[in-house]
Order: sequence, then C-alpha cells, then structure tokens
Amino acid sequence: MREKQSLVDYEIRTDSLTTRVGMVLPVLRGDGACQAVYEDLQTIQPLCYHLNGSVRGKLAITEEDLKALSDRYDYYVDQVGDIIKQFLLPQGCEAGALLHVCRSEAKKSYRALHKVSEERDVPEILFDYLGLLANVFFVMAVYTNMKNGIEEIPFISKSYPTMKKRKEEIQ
Repeated sequence: MREKQSLVDYEIRTDSLTTRVGMVLPVLRGDGACQAVYEDLQTIQPLCYHLNGSVRGKLAITEEDLKALSDRYDYYVDQVGDIIKQFLLPQGCEAGALLHVCRSEAKKSYRALHKVSEERDVPEILFDYLGLLANVFFVMAVYTNMKNGIEEIPFISKSYPTMKKRKEEIQ
C-alpha cells in the first residue's frame, strides 16, 4: 500500500471493480428475467481479479476472454436496440444502477492502467478488455432496466452539441 508506483492504484481500482460486480450478484440472484446478466457477471467477476494481477504477475486475460466478452456485448446490444445510440442518465432499478457503478469502476480502472503504462509496459489486451468491459456494463444496465420495466432517461447535454443540434446549426 505504500508503493510509490501507480501499479498499486490500479490494483486497488480493479479490486473495487471486482467488489462492485459482487454487489450486483445478490440483487440479480433468482431474477429469471435477468438470468443471462447474472450468469455473465459470475464469469466476469473472476476476470476482474485476473485484470488485477495481470500487470504485476502473469498475464491472465486471453484473446478468448476478450472474444467471449465481445460476444456478450453483441448479445446485449441486439436485445436493447437503438436506445443506446444516445446518452442516458445512469439510473434505473437497483441492479441497473449498480451496473452503471460497475461501468464507472471499469473506466476508472482503465485510467489507472493508463497511468501504469507510463511507468512500465502493459499488455494492450488489458486496455481492450477494460474498455469493452465498461461498454458491457452499460448495455447490461440498459438491458436490466428494460427487463424490469424501467424507462431510460436520455441525457441532453448543455455543454456539447448533439447530432440534431449540429444539423440545425448547419442549416
């Protein structure tokens, strides 16, 4: 814990990510409508710990792991449809909201890994996995909300123009 290098910060972030995934599991246990998410999280959680040790120790994330995660992403994207083509507020049922927290934790882990990469070599697959993992948590959250009858709330930024605003400005 007293190390000066960024690696320990990355390990703390991925530990937090793994813990947050563990918080979603009991909420989904027995929820037949979200059984796929529950089973996927059971697979993902140990991989989060493998992300943790894959810099200091042996690389434990494989191309097969990345491909499997990509396949699950495609599954959820197919299920939720076009709703994800816009910014959405991170909210919803308890499991959906917790999955948004997992998404945020994956992004923080990615950023911590970037800091580590400034100090030592980091396998590119770890960046690929963490980036995709954040996206998977997002679509899982939307899927879980959908299965629980929770309507997504679009976020309209006052800071950044949307495509619709840009088209209006051009005309």
